[in-house]
Amino acid sequence: MKIGIVCYLTFGGSGVVATELGKALADKGHQVHFITYSPPVRLDFLSGNLFYHEVSVSDYPLFEYPPYELVLSSKLVDVVKYEKLDLLHVHYAIPHASAAYMAKQILASQGIHVPFITTLHGTDITLVGKDPSFEPAITFAINQSDAVTAVSQSLKDDTYTNFPNVKSEIKVIPNFICLEDYNFQQGKCQKKMYAPYGEKVLIHVSNFRKVKRVDDVLRVFDKVRKEVPAKLILVGDGPERGNIEKLCRELDTCNDIKSLGKIVNPEQILSIADLFLLPSETESFGLAALEAMASKVPVISTNSGGLPEVNVNGVSGYMSNVGDVDDMAKNAIHILKDDATLNQFKTNAFRQASKFDIAKILPVYEELYRQVIEKNRV
Repeated sequence: MKIGIVCYLTFGGSGVVATELGKALADKGHQVHFITYSPPVRLDFLSGNLFYHEVSVSDYPLFEYPPYELVLSSKLVDVVKYEKLDLLHVHYAIPHASAAYMAKQILASQGIHVPFITTLHGTDITLVGKDPSFEPAITFAINQSDAVTAVSQSLKDDTYTNFPNVKSEIKVIPNFICLEDYNFQQGKCQKKMYAPYGEKVLIHVSNFRKVKRVDDVLRVFDKVRKEVPAKLILVGDGPERGNIEKLCRELDTCNDIKSLGKIVNPEQILSIADLFLLPSETESFGLAALEAMASKVPVISTNSGGLPEVNVNGVSGYMSNVGDVDDMAKNAIHILKDDATLNQFKTNAFRQASKFDIAKILPVYEELYRQVIEKNRV
């Protein structure tokens, strides 16, 4: 198959999943074309089946905001025509699904028929989608998609709740990881750099937005370190960075915290961790938690959104209500205080993560592609 993939290129889950999906499809022999405004951060183009097409937006004085959706639609038309794509797979409803719909109509007027699949990742539904001004456009784009997927049952339910006029059937295909990417043997040596006296290592990875509640990470860590010698590693950056630096000074924890900023591939640093903290207000899936579990790191998380579909309470980690830092700290201490308990949770976390290995998820996408392409030919 010849597949076009459209995605955002941030360090968030949607861009990672779209990129890894494209790479896996290319490894299976499919021809994959990424159509974006810059190369995906995890794309190395070592495969002969991977291609990149830049969406270049000119800055005209007439426009206060560059018309990205129109430019993307035109680029999709061009790539579909000249690369003879069988299918477009767009990640996020806005503006990608609406751009794909426009491109589909333009191509149809020229006798070219190409279907598109929309994958919902969360922000387009749970945050941006709650703005009433977006509702008609998002509903239309979803309903015009030839197939719609969501990364969790929770997100599927939220879509039908927030957009009551959505009539399309939404198929749940969870996010995934490639287990082979998380097998780092040199972790013990590297761990000494961050925990020279054998302290337990806690880690948090996010884009430091308010919804991630990174301040709760620091408050949980402050309680844990009073019971268990520990260090905290923060990976990522974002608008809450300044507030977090201020809070660590107030809690007097700065000497035990290491901030590493943005990391393209977090697998290596995850390999030295003992516990992963994810106290988010909401997560449509929780890819960061899954990546941690693939690294044999148990997870302390909230029980919101799609997290209960990833993190099994009392097995791969523990879940608490949003904002309940006391309960999170208690659960973290329970896991970390005893090495036997910690090792059991590590084993359980990896076992849970193996259910989401790409080898199990990729065939589901391939079958959906075949069904949509075949239906389009009828």
